[in-house]
Amino acid sequence: MKTKNLISQSLLSMAIAAVIFTGCKKDKDENYTTDTASMYDQSVADMAYDDAGNVADEGVSARTAGTTVSDDDRIQTSCATISIDTVAVPHTAIIDFGGSQTSPCLCKDGNYRSGQILVSWTGHYRDAGSTHTITFNNYYLNFNKIEGTKTVTNNGVNASGNLTFSISVNGTITIDPQYSYNGTGGTITYTSSRTREWIEGESTWQWKDDVYLISGSASGTTTSGASFSMSTDPASPLRKEIGFPHFTSGILNVTISTKPDRTIDYSYLNGARDDLARVTVNGHTFTIHLGRKGHL
Repeated sequence: MKTKNLISQSLLSMAIAAVIFTGCKKDKDENYTTDTASMYDQSVADMAYDDAGNVADEGVSARTAGTTVSDDDRIQTSCATISIDTVAVPHTAIIDFGGSQTSPCLCKDGNYRSGQILVSWTGHYRDAGSTHTITFNNYYLNFNKIEGTKTVTNNGVNASGNLTFSISVNGTITIDPQYSYNGTGGTITYTSSRTREWIEGESTWQWKDDVYLISGSASGTTTSGASFSMSTDPASPLRKEIGFPHFTSGILNVTISTKPDRTIDYSYLNGARDDLARVTVNGHTFTIHLGRKGHL
């Protein structure tokens, strides 16, 4: 049985390819302006907090479960010092990357990190009712300062016999001007509430056979002050097959202030493992190639 935690998969960061990097044909009677800056900020926020969960999961589970993870399966802790206290309740861990904002650690996954990720937990990730809370101490990811709280709660097994987890995030990110979309920096606010259901791969250590259903919502403001929100269709959660870069099914509803609402359907072509999805904006529907830069 796996002792690792669910590898955290994001609601927004995996959807971002369908919002920033898409190729859509403009309708000749409509002017669908792009809003790549807002979507860039959304993806930065969502990926930052999912990444923190990945770092915490790897660091804590490897030390508390006695597991050995090969270099190929590791996420990123090659330059981190991990201190764990399993006597105190809740248990605590400090994942310390050292360095500074201007002189960070280059980790195994190619990301730059400095400062500390702090974790507290009441039980193993697989234990029903256990909670894991992540906070930050002067922590930077790729030169952006990450603050706030992420909480993961194990809801136990659902009626289908699958483990489910509730994940909530409330945070802010201070963007370094050098790495912001428009070169001006600023602050992103971000909240999210979603549920992950582990539907395949739970019984093996190999993470690439894992499949999750993701449902929920996220919202916040961008560095320019624009508000955004995203939510999954209640009847069609997002299906993520680990090892494949795109969702293979599910519907996501996207709202950006001053922009037309849009719906992204990843179930296009019967949920095949391809780079195609269907986007509807103001009643106009387009087939898009995920990962190709263009307009939406």
